[in-house]
Amino acid sequence: MRTLPIAGTHSRITLAPSKIIAVGLNYRDHVKEGIAEGSAPFSIPSEPVLFAKTPNVLIGPGEPIVLPGHIKDYAFAALRTDIEAELAVIIAKRGKHIPKEHALDYVLGYTCFNDVSQRNVQSADVSGWFRGKSFDTFGPLGPVLVRPQDIGDPQHLAISSRINGVLKQSANTQDMIFSLSELISYISRNFTLEEGDIIATGTPQGVSPIQSGDLVTVEIEGIGVLENPVVHE
Repeated sequence: MRTLPIAGTHSRITLAPSKIIAVGLNYRDHVKEGIAEGSAPFSIPSEPVLFAKTPNVLIGPGEPIVLPGHIKDYAFAALRTDIEAELAVIIAKRGKHIPKEHALDYVLGYTCFNDVSQRNVQSADVSGWFRGKSFDTFGPLGPVLVRPQDIGDPQHLAISSRINGVLKQSANTQDMIFSLSELISYISRNFTLEEGDIIATGTPQGVSPIQSGDLVTVEIEGIGVLENPVVHE
């Protein structure tokens, strides 16, 4: 559960999503990166690649991203946890089988999201990406929620990330393989979307590792800067 200011108002909103649906491999240049340690190269997906993050990941601006201490007990050669800058969509109302042409009518607002990912676990787990993406604090969100009428074109926003002020990712939401409308429609065919649910819409190229002591930022045009320190458990 997280509370965010609503941009342009004196109001705040408390988010308690029933689910966080994240989208993998939604920027072409990111697909080419081959980001998962030890994996074969990915191909451009023919339909959205979905995975879940659990609500325990959510933290707000300024709260620390905590690198889990028990990972060192595994025999991984080198530990790697990455940040991923993403545009998050907050769902406004219940929807199932939402037509693409009406999909944006189901959006309550937009904010920045950091899909923090423990790569060793993500690559090693037989069950897939779930655990490596869902450790506590692995989903910073904020700094504000921007309403649809205030965002302009959400499919044309600059998005970037930095570690200790050094630019790591720089792209635009127009570079998505699957648009926001396509994602909302597709997801709603598979799972009923509920008010307050969060869709993390994928990250561009440039994902980079973090370590304790780093300060990481995600910035999206029209929304602002989400900043979080990194600490070790």
